[in-house]
Amino acid sequence: MWWYVAHRHAHLFSERRNVFVFDQRFLDELIARSDIVDVVSGYVALQRKGGNLFGLCPFHNEKTPSFSVSPDKQIYHCFGCKKGGGVINFIMEIENLTFPEAVRFLAKRANLPVPEEEERSDADKLRRRVLELNRDAARWYYDLLCSPEGKAVQSYLDKRQIRKSIAVRFGMGASPDRWDGLLTAMTRKGYTKQELLAAGLVVNGKNGRLYDKFRSRLMLPVIDTRGDVVGFGSRVIDNSEPKYMNTTETITYSKRRILYGLNLAKKTKRPNIILCEGNLDVVTLHQAGFDSAVASLGTSLTPEQARLISRYKSEVIIAYDNDGAGIKAAQRAIGILEKLDLKVKVLRMSGAKDPDEFIKLKGADAFRNLLEGSEDQVDYRLHAVTAKYDLSADEQKVEFLKEATELVARLPGAVERQVYAMRVASLSGVAADAVTAEVERRRKRLLSGARRANAREQSRPERQTQPVEKEFRYENPGSAVAEEGVIRLLYLEPELANMPELPPPERFSAPVLGRIYSAILDRLRRGDSVSAATLGDSLSGDEVSLLVSILQKPELLSQGERTMRDYINKINNEAELAAGSSDLRALANKLREKKGYEG
Repeated sequence: MWWYVAHRHAHLFSERRNVFVFDQRFLDELIARSDIVDVVSGYVALQRKGGNLFGLCPFHNEKTPSFSVSPDKQIYHCFGCKKGGGVINFIMEIENLTFPEAVRFLAKRANLPVPEEEERSDADKLRRRVLELNRDAARWYYDLLCSPEGKAVQSYLDKRQIRKSIAVRFGMGASPDRWDGLLTAMTRKGYTKQELLAAGLVVNGKNGRLYDKFRSRLMLPVIDTRGDVVGFGSRVIDNSEPKYMNTTETITYSKRRILYGLNLAKKTKRPNIILCEGNLDVVTLHQAGFDSAVASLGTSLTPEQARLISRYKSEVIIAYDNDGAGIKAAQRAIGILEKLDLKVKVLRMSGAKDPDEFIKLKGADAFRNLLEGSEDQVDYRLHAVTAKYDLSADEQKVEFLKEATELVARLPGAVERQVYAMRVASLSGVAADAVTAEVERRRKRLLSGARRANAREQSRPERQTQPVEKEFRYENPGSAVAEEGVIRLLYLEPELANMPELPPPERFSAPVLGRIYSAILDRLRRGDSVSAATLGDSLSGDEVSLLVSILQKPELLSQGERTMRDYINKINNEAELAAGSSDLRALANKLREKKGYEG
């Protein structure tokens, strides 16, 4: 039976297409057919204000629309979180795709055939090979589960009451009790040891020899929403340690950006996503008919994972383990999910440590009732606060009131605050008027503090020039203003790329600006068009966002060449001053060494 099922469902790990570089004419045609307003409107409700369209940013939580789309420039820009780019960058960000994947996504949308040319880079070749390797490894583990060598894992699945059909649906497999089973099988298929290391499937031993990372384990392939096997989770079938082991971070696998089971849960007709801690919780819930279950992968919920959820559902039910760590993780997850305006509920399971155990003990109907009676996140948090204190003791009652009123004060709605203030009053035995007054006092203090912090931030002189990302902060804001100006003029007036005075990228004081400048200049000197969309091929998403922020600043184009020379002179002067300072520091250090001077 196992053999039959495995081969019948071999399509689970079907062939994936290669990654290619794209002809400029094809990209220009694709961008022409992919109007940014049309594309963005599929994700964001836009309203016209003047020449641009505005909506609520899909990349951060906001109440007032600050997300702008320019039909003329074919760019988007959020004045809140500062993300920006062209149509390809938008799809990369919103769908969590690479540049080639986003191009293919848009090409399919535009019904435009994709030309297949030479492969792009060593990095892309390696990514393609690792995806192919992961697919073949999943097939190998899958086939081994269905063989006599997989009998121990089969018995474990039977013990866990996991049906064969569910094992097939999740593509489960078995790793053998051998040091080099997968290593030998994959090298015979033509994969190199370097590729196996890059995929995280083998590790280096102390003697320098390679051996399989996963041995004698239930294997759970991690499949993304596009059907690629990007990594693996695993569990031991005995009492050995570590109980759980996952793929380390690789070129295809980032645990922050993927949810186990979302490739299946995205198809659910249920109104919500059920968020679990463990992979096997997800498997058990799907088997019981709750096919919207997903799990984070060996980590607490991340903002990236929350954004993934928000693309499919607006409501999340947290079903974390019923222990201290699970409660703490749920509290953190609530804060992350709320920032995306997701409706959040929380399960409190009594008599079971996790969803898997609950269903096995009490059945699917009991779990369905539990879901229907799940607590609003505020109720859950208030219950957690209440459980910390002995309310019969006056001292602890005061501490409870401090924490509970702070929680209620952070709620956005006045009616909501009033309802929960009365709840706190009832729990503590304190007059409702007194609790309500304390809640509003704390809320005024919170709002006042937020306003002061915002005012301080906005008043900083460098605020207008510095990027949001800390790793991009300018060490020399004076030079950076001129460097931004050079980039802006090159983008808006491409013919200025022919000026012989243009400085080399290494002259730029800000490395990130040097990279953006180099990418634009290279394209222009090749005769290619420059746009935020096409630059996503050579710049990171954050770098494209910074470019779009730079383009939002005013520039006098009527005297472009003269202005460009002024910017270049500023950059050169600042570079000479910096070099001089370095020389003086070097001279001072030499004198100290020579004279033994320490002060």
